[in-house]
Amino acid sequence: MASTVSTATTVAAATATTTASPSRGRAHRIALRTFQVLFAVFFGVASGVPKLIAHPTAVESFDKLGWGAPGMYTIGALELLGGIALLIPLLSSLAATAFVGLMIGAFVVTVTALGGENAATPLVLIPFLAWIAWARRDRTVELIARLRARS
Repeated sequence: MASTVSTATTVAAATATTTASPSRGRAHRIALRTFQVLFAVFFGVASGVPKLIAHPTAVESFDKLGWGAPGMYTIGALELLGGIALLIPLLSSLAATAFVGLMIGAFVVTVTALGGENAATPLVLIPFLAWIAWARRDRTVELIARLRARS
């Protein structure tokens, strides 16, 4: 009984934090949502799908890395699922945070193994993904509270 009350309090606190946070301007909310949709399309469709359908350029890149088809399909699936998660409010901050990590890895791999071609792309994306993660951080608190409530 005590854990149920404690869990309910945690969920209520997370919800209160979400609803009590300072009101953001309309332009900010529109810009944030626009970037989430753009990144969802970019990662899910433009980046993930070519890997999942084994587009020749993706196959070539992953063969050059020595990762082959398993690496290509894994990264493609992560990008597609992360793109979808960016559109789900409860998962948006977590997805953006994961993409920051993926972009750091992409930068390192691009510089060290692929000669640095297109290395700037992940660096350009990181600040925007970090902004989404930060702006939606209350959703991560809510997600954690919900997961704790179930255990």
